Amino acid sequence: MTFESSKNLSAIGSLLMVIGFLGSIIPYGIGGLLSLVGIILLLIGLKGLSSFYKEEGIFNNALYAIIASIVGVVVAFATIVITAVATLASIGIDLNNIEDWANIGTEFGNYFADFANFSELTTLIGAVIIALVILFVFAIIAMYFFRKTLTQLSSKSEVGLFGTAGLIMLIGAVLTIVVIGLFIIWIGLILATVAFFQMKKE
Repeated sequence: MTFESSKNLSAIGSLLMVIGFLGSIIPYGIGGLLSLVGIILLLIGLKGLSSFYKEEGIFNNALYAIIASIVGVVVAFATIVITAVATLASIGIDLNNIEDWANIGTEFGNYFADFANFSELTTLIGAVIIALVILFVFAIIAMYFFRKTLTQLSSKSEVGLFGTAGLIMLIGAVLTIVVIGLFIIWIGLILATVAFFQMKKE
């Protein structure tokens, strides 16, 4: 791969991730699809840039960031699902029975109408909180590695905006404990996209 093709793939991939980040307002899951394509293109582009600059960390750290993100989502989702299934089983709902599926809402309401049964609900809420903490921790880990990628790109390409973008995204990850953190990560991703377009071969 040439420098230009690697740069363009990275820039386009990053841009698709910026657009995909707005998936909540894009219908039919298009946002998630754009993000997935963007991640793939970004990794391919970074692999080329890593070879061009002879710095394996550029690609490796980005790959670690993606892996950390996936692991965080999977573990958090599994925590909620396992706890939810156990809670449903404890109140007598058999998920293998189609009829029970239709009565989940009613059964939940009737069961938790009795304050003595709130221990299961507390367990479920606790699982959601644990899942959010897991996502928070892995978001910081992912942005830590991605910042290393951007810092190395900043050093090799002499485009200082990469360093700024990496710092902003790490700060955003720390602030994901509040909603504004996601917006800050998005801003950092926009800056990284601009930085990719500013790269020159010299």
